[in-house]
Amino acid sequence: MGLPARKMEKTYTYADYCTWPDDERWELIAGVAWNMSPAPSSYHQLVTGSLFNAIYNQLQNSDCTVIVAPFDVLLPDFAGQEEEEVINVVQPDITVICEPKKITPRGCYGAPDWVIEILSPYTSKKDLREKFDLYEKHGIREYWVVDPGNRYVHVYTLDKNGEYGEPEIFVEQGEIKSTVCEEFSIELNAIFPETDSSPPPR
Repeated sequence: MGLPARKMEKTYTYADYCTWPDDERWELIAGVAWNMSPAPSSYHQLVTGSLFNAIYNQLQNSDCTVIVAPFDVLLPDFAGQEEEEVINVVQPDITVICEPKKITPRGCYGAPDWVIEILSPYTSKKDLREKFDLYEKHGIREYWVVDPGNRYVHVYTLDKNGEYGEPEIFVEQGEIKSTVCEEFSIELNAIFPETDSSPPPR
């Protein structure tokens, strides 16, 4: 598992982030800039598409909106913080927002209800460590970690203390249901399409 390259010269804000080249993808976590290159693998994108399509189709009649990356999610440190001053800006693979007022012309301002990260060798440590802590701290109610290589899904939900605790783990088969969007469910096998680009199980 690798870690993306970082800019560590100073504490960066969303104002800095908006000046960087459009052909580069970065995330800010506590003001540290994380480079999201290289691009995800083809199988990573197939898994993302499978999940996005299933969520989109099942939530069409709900108040929730599902958006696929690249899509900026700004997580302010306090209510009313100016966008330009925000030091946490992430691009989850899939974002579900059930409060329409949080969707802005620039992305999402405030915690989404549910985020999904599809692991890749380049970003897995960040997704499992820095992003886990960030999502928990900012009260994202549901966090799915999807591992295409090992074909598992870990589902974290906030408890009454505002912590994720132990995940519900799905491996090989089984139906996964969302606690935030109760109308949504998917079979584990449907997340991982069998194609020529499928990675061999590890």
